[in-house]
Amino acid sequence: MKETKLSPVKTKSKIREFVEAILTAFLIAAFIISFVVQAFKIPSGSMIPTLLVGDHLFVNKFIYGVKIPYFRITIIPITDPKRGDVIVFIYPQDRSKDFIKRVIGTAGDKIEMKNKKLFINDQVYTDTFGIYNDDAIYPADAQPRDNFGPVTVPQGSLFVMGDNRDHSLDSRFWGFVDLKDVQGKAFIIYWSWDAEEKNVRWDRLAKLIK
Repeated sequence: MKETKLSPVKTKSKIREFVEAILTAFLIAAFIISFVVQAFKIPSGSMIPTLLVGDHLFVNKFIYGVKIPYFRITIIPITDPKRGDVIVFIYPQDRSKDFIKRVIGTAGDKIEMKNKKLFINDQVYTDTFGIYNDDAIYPADAQPRDNFGPVTVPQGSLFVMGDNRDHSLDSRFWGFVDLKDVQGKAFIIYWSWDAEEKNVRWDRLAKLIK
């Protein structure tokens, strides 16, 4: 009866397997982040009460189409952002930053603010998300927060605002968002940490973003 000899596993093979596993994991992670989903953290209160400082959320990058990273060219179009969507986009005045706001106007919409009242296409638009907590009303020649426009959203662009309307740096101040700069749609909070109270906001975990 012949004895079967087992060849010793070479150290080089183990190292190669380890490197291949790391590279594979890196490529999968890079693919997911580039095309499918990405995590973001909320650093400011411009989207209160929808999003709180310390909320961690996932953004669906696939929903608005597949883009070539860095070049921002859509190769597989799916759908465009709609009014009411909460989106993450590249901040037009500093492209190293990502902002999150709610879509208020799409191409062709006429947007105007009159004494904190929002008008879309000459009709008062009352959403259930926007809040105003400052009684002061500024004239248009002082700043555009409370009195703005009218402006018409150009093709290939969006008009966005924070839900915390009196405390949001948004399209009223710096203009439109290019559709090419939209990163994706925020869809779920996976973690939320209250830094002031030093505790987890358990009631916000797995909360869908509307």
